[in-house]
This record gives sequence, C-alpha cells and structure tokens, in this order.
Amino acid sequence: MAVTDEAIEKIKGMIVSGALRPGDRLPREGELAADLGLSRNSLREAVRALSLIRILDVRQGDGTYVTSLDPQLLLEALSFVVDFHRDDTVLEFLAVRRILEPAATAMAASRISEGQLDALQAQLDRLGAAPSVEELVAADLDFHRGIVRGSGNTVLCSLLDGLSGPTTRARIWRGLTQEDAVAGTLREHRAILAALRDRDAEAARSWATVHIASVEQWLRSTL
Repeated sequence: MAVTDEAIEKIKGMIVSGALRPGDRLPREGELAADLGLSRNSLREAVRALSLIRILDVRQGDGTYVTSLDPQLLLEALSFVVDFHRDDTVLEFLAVRRILEPAATAMAASRISEGQLDALQAQLDRLGAAPSVEELVAADLDFHRGIVRGSGNTVLCSLLDGLSGPTTRARIWRGLTQEDAVAGTLREHRAILAALRDRDAEAARSWATVHIASVEQWLRSTL
C-alpha cells in the first residue's frame, strides 16, 4: 500500500471509529503524524486528498477540521467525477436515473408539501408554451430537483443531482433535433405534477419513468 493510501486509511479509521467526529479539529500535523506512525509528507498528501472529496476542511491559519459529512456535501465529488464521462456512457447514466428518479418521485407523492407543489406549478407557468431549449433544460433540472427534494431523502437528491450532468447535453441535443421534444417534455412535466397533486405514487412513478425513458430511447436510436 502506498504511504499516502495508508495515511488516508488511518485518518478514515479515526473518523469511522468515532475518534474524530464531524466538526472536530484534527491534532496538529506533527502530533498526528507521530500518533499514526506516518511521515508529515504522507499525512499532508492524505489531508489534501480527503479535502478534495469533502471529508476534511483545511482552514488556512486555523487548522484542519472534519466536515459535517452530510451526504449532500460528500456526494459533490460525484458530480466532479461524472463530468469526465465519455459520450458513449450517457445511456448508462440515463439508465441509473431511470431506476432512481421514478422511485424518488413516487416517494414524493406522499411527502411533498402543497407549497412545494405550488412552486413547481409556478415554474411551469413561467416557462409558457414555447420556451427555448436552453430554458427548458434549465427548468427541467430544477423541476426534477424540486420533486426529489420533496421526497425527503437527501441521499437520493444528492445522487440524482450528481447524475444529471451528463444527460444535460443529451437533452439539449434532443431539443434541437427532434420535433415536438419541447412540447412533449412540458406535457410529461404536467402529468407528473398532476399525479403528485393527486398523491398517486404509482402514476407519478410511471410518468417519471416515461419521461426519462423517452430521452433514453431517442438517444439510443441516434447513437
């Protein structure tokens, strides 16, 4: 095991065991290196790596702290990794969304508040009948993010936020090349919202599946 990997594992062990808790300040570099049997250099590299994935927070002039370890914070790293996808893996990301997003939408049917539903309706109303493709894609991301947030599951919300990146270009491409794509997306959004208003989890799940599968099916036919 490389010395930096060993250092990462030892710090991870301290956090997992509870020796270091969210918000705790790490001991001084020299003290921690001695306690863990590490060189200062390997410890420094481990801290740098763990700060990149939001496990640690290095505050200049103050010290290094364990972050809150909230799922939303930790899963930010997923978005970074996903941005490096190849175009031929877009379908795989869409397939994962097709598994997760309908489930989250079904959960939202019983948990989302009337205020949240009103906000989603207002968003659709502001778009009008003929938004530009770019406006629709931005609104689509916000629409689904709002629904998943309404499910009350922060892990799902963060996962789906991270997975949305690679499908954005596919949505724009579809809107520019497929006739009726914009109108079809708006119809599907309204159907999803109506199912949520009715507190009909299965209808909400079905419409969300149709919505994602239509993009997936179109993209599969073009590749």
